[in-house]
Amino acid sequence: MELKLAVLAVATLCLALPPPRAALSQGAPPLVETPAPAPAPAPHHVDLADLLSLAGPYGTFRGYLTRTDVLRTFQGRANATDQQQGVTVFAPEDSAFAAVDAAALSNLTADQLRTLMLCHAAPRYLPLSSFAALAASGPVHTFAECALDVTDAAGRIRVASGWTRAARLVSSVYSTPPVAVYALDRVLLPRQVFPTEPTVAPVPAPSPAPAARGADATDAAPAATERGANKSLSCGVSAGHVLVGCLVATVFAFLMM
Repeated sequence: MELKLAVLAVATLCLALPPPRAALSQGAPPLVETPAPAPAPAPHHVDLADLLSLAGPYGTFRGYLTRTDVLRTFQGRANATDQQQGVTVFAPEDSAFAAVDAAALSNLTADQLRTLMLCHAAPRYLPLSSFAALAASGPVHTFAECALDVTDAAGRIRVASGWTRAARLVSSVYSTPPVAVYALDRVLLPRQVFPTEPTVAPVPAPSPAPAARGADATDAAPAATERGANKSLSCGVSAGHVLVGCLVATVFAFLMM
């Protein structure tokens, strides 16, 4: 009886003891270290100074932007991460500044020149495809609150502001959100900067395109065809004379036999 009680006590004690630590961890999955997420790539920012320097004849415009520190204002918008808060720059070519009376520009104060530069950009990104809608919706407001009236006639886009009645958008220099740069053939002359209309040389009309070589070749084709026809006719007549001569000689020889 005492032996049975001892065995029962040992069995109860074994059941009460916790299982071995190795047995608990045998079925547990190994710990896997989760890799840290890769950092997001830094946004690509367009350097407006380099763009205007390399893209074409915009040296005068770039010089005024740097001189008035407006370039920094535009560049800040170009570095924006929100595409709705970008910048659209209307860059007059060097020939456009050369057409404006030099005295009208040189007599401007620093504040007036800064305002003039601020009138050449809108504080948002405007793709080329949006100009048709802008022509119907109303003026575009610039950094200096100059109203730009846009017209789009069969894809020919023009911008008017102040004394500038129709500046033609020559080309798209750069257009990737949040930055757009368009070339103009005239300088925008706002009335808040120029109380009276400054003297501006007229933009020369484009020279007529020379006649295409294909057209010249087409025009020359009838003459060449006519000469070929005359030559064929002449050959035909000569061959006819030879044939008649041969027949006469044959008949004459037959009669003499």
